[in-house]
Amino acid sequence: MASEELGTVDFSTFIVSLATNVMMHLGEGPEGTNAPVELGLAKQTIDIISMLDEKTAGNRTDDEDQLVKGVLYQLRMAYVSKTQAS
Repeated sequence: MASEELGTVDFSTFIVSLATNVMMHLGEGPEGTNAPVELGLAKQTIDIISMLDEKTAGNRTDDEDQLVKGVLYQLRMAYVSKTQAS
């Protein structure tokens, strides 16, 4: 099995990776496929992103700051929507 070149990981790609995991835990698989809903894992990962937001405040670029704030808002809204639908 050949290894894939993954590229470098920076703060933004790390946040996007965590956000993708949250969406998977909320049942949104790749390209609209369904994945098992794991609300506890979704909330835990949102909390991790929130902790990173607090711990890295003042040390991010403007783009990184906008990304974190936007991702947190979108994930929180998706989480609330999923919990209200259940």
